[in-house]
Parts: sequence; structure tokens; C-alpha cells
Amino acid sequence: MGKKSRRKAKLRAAARMAQGMPAQPVYQPKPLATQMVKPQAMAAPLKSAVLPAQVNLYKYVPGELRQIGIIAGALFLILFILAFVLH
Repeated sequence: MGKKSRRKAKLRAAARMAQGMPAQPVYQPKPLATQMVKPQAMAAPLKSAVLPAQVNLYKYVPGELRQIGIIAGALFLILFILAFVLH
């Protein structure tokens, strides 16, 4: 059954090409918000506003590193004990 659907898709693509239409729509990226700001609108930044660069993105890292260290230490301890018991 897959052949029929592929055949239909090929026929549709061939019909589009015959009409001179592109097979798929052309991707046109939207301009970034920083590019759309006009120079007159850029005043002095507000001191009370929190800029995205000032947001602490790594607030979970110390806790996660601590957990990784505890788990790694426990695994090494288990391996060390097993090495003596099985040797």
C-alpha cells in the first residue's frame, strides 16, 4: 500500500514543478527583536529592570554536583569493599 501513496506524492510534486511552483515553501527567518528596535527607542537602560544576562542560570549546578559526588563516592566505596571481599 505504501507504493500508492508514494506514487500520488510523486505525481503531485511533478504537477507542482510543471506549474512552476516550489515543492516546499521557502523558509524566511523572522528578524530578531533586537534588530527591530529603532535607534530612537533605545534609551538608557532601567536600573531596576533585570536583564536576561543577570539571571542566574546555574542555580541548580552546586546541588546536582553534590549529588553526583555522593553517588560516585558510594559506588567507589562499594567497588572497594567488593574488591576485598571477592579477592
